[in-house]
Amino acid sequence: MQRATFAAGCFWGVEETFRQLKGVHSTRVGYTGGTLPDPAYQDVCTDRTGHAEAIEVEFDPAEVSYRDLLNVFWEMHDPTTLNRQGPDHGTQYRSAIFFHTPEQEAGARASKEDLERSGRHRRPIVTEILPAAGFWPAEEYHQRYLAKRGQSHCAT
Repeated sequence: MQRATFAAGCFWGVEETFRQLKGVHSTRVGYTGGTLPDPAYQDVCTDRTGHAEAIEVEFDPAEVSYRDLLNVFWEMHDPTTLNRQGPDHGTQYRSAIFFHTPEQEAGARASKEDLERSGRHRRPIVTEILPAAGFWPAEEYHQRYLAKRGQSHCAT
């Protein structure tokens, strides 16, 4: 098994999208990329901790490649909006890839460059590519939030 970590706006919808992929064995939502150890949702919502709402994915690379996960990541959100996805705004909703290995870093950078060259987006891609650091799981009520409510996506 390998681990991948992504931030693409509100983590509820991001988790549900990844959870549906064959080869993804588990997901958990949480907070990463900030300065406050073990933050709570209320801390992150202040937009002062530097944390992003993120999803940690445990996957079997024999069933789904990291490149496939990256492709899903790019498709699920707008990587050109700085600190915003849909109606949600603040640094906690930024677009970011948190790599766990040098291979993931190289893959993330290559996929971003491919997307930039494709001309698919009129605006520059603002997605950060950063080393994975501390990941603090979000409160239990956030885990599998949409699945618990029989929903497949966030309402906007």
